[in-house]
This record gives sequence, structure tokens and C-alpha cells, in this order.
Amino acid sequence: MIEISSIYKKFDNQVVLNDISALFDNGKTNLIIGKSGAGKTVLLKCIVGLLNPDNGKVIYDGRDIISFNKKERMLLRREIGMLFQNAALFDSMSVLENVMFPLDMFSTMTYKERVKRAQFCLDRVNLLEAQDKSPDELSGGMQKRAAIARAIALEPRYLFCDEPNSGLDPQTSLRIDELIHDITKEYNITTVVNTHDMNSVMGIGDHILFLADGKLSWEGNKNEILHTDNETLNSFLFSSDLVRKVKEMGMRK
Repeated sequence: MIEISSIYKKFDNQVVLNDISALFDNGKTNLIIGKSGAGKTVLLKCIVGLLNPDNGKVIYDGRDIISFNKKERMLLRREIGMLFQNAALFDSMSVLENVMFPLDMFSTMTYKERVKRAQFCLDRVNLLEAQDKSPDELSGGMQKRAAIARAIALEPRYLFCDEPNSGLDPQTSLRIDELIHDITKEYNITTVVNTHDMNSVMGIGDHILFLADGKLSWEGNKNEILHTDNETLNSFLFSSDLVRKVKEMGMRK
């Protein structure tokens, strides 16, 4: 579980995050949504620890990480899995070596144990047959699956995904969403996803934060979002064909 409390962040004289508090539970896909410039990426970076907020707390299962020293942050890194927007695989390594990378960096496993763990993770994302290929031989969806395998290699307690469906077609995006959701449930991970994909919101939105102008404007789940009377959120949602159609169907019933 991750708790953020009264997060405030500004750059120069511009307030980017203004008094944001929320709770991210284990075993749920927690989504952060909002227009470009709403503060989604800055909030995610504050939660991960890449940025320190000017005020507020970021608490991982009772531990306020803002007060962590360098060694404590390094130890915490072993508990975190990251899925980046562009997959961020190393072209000079095979798929298997990419998945082994965090194990090489942070685990005390033997080489055989690291190989076995990496192969297990690749099998979990249905990509074991591609272990000897280089990333540039993979499709975009396969690269994202390889990146997910790498993100879960250290059996993380926390998983962060930054625009995981960026650049993917709708069908592949659906598969990535389902994989993230299933892994979150299966391993009871605290998962936080920064996304603009309304298919993701309607598909795996167990818990949703909607940011507007640096503030938490609405909070709920994928069922509640269809019935909100929040005008700012509705304006954002109705820009999506998917959500507009779902809402219109609901109004006709």
C-alpha cells in the first residue's frame, strides 16, 4: 500500500501539484488520468521518488520515503518494478539478458538462479520463445511484454507504469492492460499507472485519480466514473469516443 499526503510541488513560480492526497491499495490497478499538463507525470515521479515534493509525505507501507537516505532509497529500489513508456529495453542485450538485468544489479542469486527466474518471468508474459532474440526483432507489443517481465523479475511489491499503451494498437493495448491487471491481482502488487488511454480506464480502472490543473478533481472506480457529475471530468471523458458511447448507452436505459 502507498499513501500520499498533501503533496505539493512547484517549479519556479508555477504550482504543478496542489495538496494531493490518496491511497493506493495492494492488488488494485490504480490509474492517474488527466489532460496534458495536469500534473500526472510529476505526481508519478514524486511517488516513485524521482522527485521530492516541496511539502507532503509519500508513505510505502508505513515508511515515509522522502526522509530516506541514499542507501535506503537503493534498498527500496529492489521492491519497485518500472514499466517505461517506450519499454526502454537495451538493444545490445538479448531479451533474456534484459530481463536478467535487475537481477544482476540487485539480487544475490547465482547465475543459474537468475536465468531460471528470468525465464519464469518471460514465460509468465508468454514470451519465453523470444528469449534469445534482440529487442529490435520484437514487435511493439512484444517489447512491452518483455519490459513487464523485467519489471517483475525482482518480485516487486510496487509496480509503476508510465503510459504503458503508448504507440500500441487497440488490440495489443488490451492485452497489455489485461497482463498488468492479472499480475497485479496474482501477486498482490501495489500498481500505479499513468495513462491517457480511456480503454484502460474502462477496462482495468480499479481505482482512478483524475487530476485537473494540479489538483485532485475526482476519485473513484471505472463504474463510478460513468455516473459522475464532475463537469471537468465529464468534459475530459466526452472527448473519448469510447466513454461517450458508453455514457450515452447508459442514458438511454
